[in-house]
Amino acid sequence: MWTIVLCAVAVLVVYYTHWINKWRNPACNGVLPPGSMGLPIIGETLELIIPSYSLDLHPFIKKRIQRYGPIFRTNILGRPAVVSADPEINRYILQNEGKLVEVWYMDSFSKLFAQSGESRVSASGIIHKYIRSLTLTHFGSESLKERLLPQVENIVSKSLQMWSSDPSVDVKAALSIAVCDFTATQLFGYDAENSSDKISEKFTKVMDVFMSWPLNIPGTTYHKCLKDKDSALSILRNTLKERMNSPAESRRGDFLDQIIADMDKEKFLTEDFTANLIFAILFASFESISAALTLSLKLIGDHPSVLEELTVINETLRLGNVAPGLLRRALQDMQVEGYTIPAGWVIMVVNSALHLNPATFKDPLEFNPWRWKDFDSYAVSKNLMPFGGGRRLCAGSEFTKLFMAIFLHKLVTKYRWNIIKQGNIGRNPILGFGDGIHISFSPKDK
Repeated sequence: MWTIVLCAVAVLVVYYTHWINKWRNPACNGVLPPGSMGLPIIGETLELIIPSYSLDLHPFIKKRIQRYGPIFRTNILGRPAVVSADPEINRYILQNEGKLVEVWYMDSFSKLFAQSGESRVSASGIIHKYIRSLTLTHFGSESLKERLLPQVENIVSKSLQMWSSDPSVDVKAALSIAVCDFTATQLFGYDAENSSDKISEKFTKVMDVFMSWPLNIPGTTYHKCLKDKDSALSILRNTLKERMNSPAESRRGDFLDQIIADMDKEKFLTEDFTANLIFAILFASFESISAALTLSLKLIGDHPSVLEELTVINETLRLGNVAPGLLRRALQDMQVEGYTIPAGWVIMVVNSALHLNPATFKDPLEFNPWRWKDFDSYAVSKNLMPFGGGRRLCAGSEFTKLFMAIFLHKLVTKYRWNIIKQGNIGRNPILGFGDGIHISFSPKDK
């Protein structure tokens, strides 16, 4: 009996030793970048989600760059990955999307935003081309000049006026609601003032899912996010059906109407795809703008002299780096700088390393809007990538910059404001503001 038990134990020990060895030394038709795969199953995920309280690179990335160099291997959330902070490698990766790499999301985001099957909204080729063209039509530079400029001015003025009646405002939360409601109006005619469905409430907690395990169990963060997502999608599907059943002459000519008009010729435009597309665009718009503007107010509050010459947008976008990097997946074995990235591995393009490069930006963690006076347009485009790059350059980048510019202009010319409570800027690894940055607003005397 004991012989059988000992033999079984020995077999298990050999099996798990072999398995752990394979985990630590993944198969590769070449030389893997240096690094560690961390613990079995969880990899190095725990170190990545430990909060840091700085605008610098997250310690998970910074420590490994110091140890291994600008490209290293790791494992996050059970996925083998290569992290690159090398500008040339990153540019090469982004320029080869659809050839050597494809866009990729964490499993939690992938399921939450329906990034698989027929409803996948991040696809390459004709679908991505259509979405980009559609977005530029309604949020690109021409639409901004011809239609959106006065509407953005109106929503900013109304928001600041409303906030000035409160003793203190959590600006990240308030901006999230304002931007989400405004974007929803542009996308599908949402009426925030008269609607019983407060769609912005469905989105405010979605960022919590970014680094969570995709366990759909009651009580988990992921389960709560899925419930909010389902509720938001229900609103979007009902709106779509109402619009499709309405007379043609009552159409608004907005984003949703254009999709409906294109449904006959673009077969991928199903009701499910359309609802998920609008959900994804809403999330992307409100989170990026609200986070960047909140950081602007925090930084300007810490540097009052900036108000004398308000040139903060590029500097805020440089320091903001809302996400730690852009995620791609290798479609085939890739050769970079003598290393091999195996097919199927995740690639994290750390564009924030470009923004914090001391060789380009003296004292990179210092908020110094005047540094951009020394950069021509080519240098700016080469060293500032807050909206991604390559084929996936954000189609809403001009909308984001316009909203920020109008908000800051209205704020500094029409209002006085004081920071009541300083929230701690942190990353886990997504940019956050702790308990919030609370500000009081008051109109300037005319």
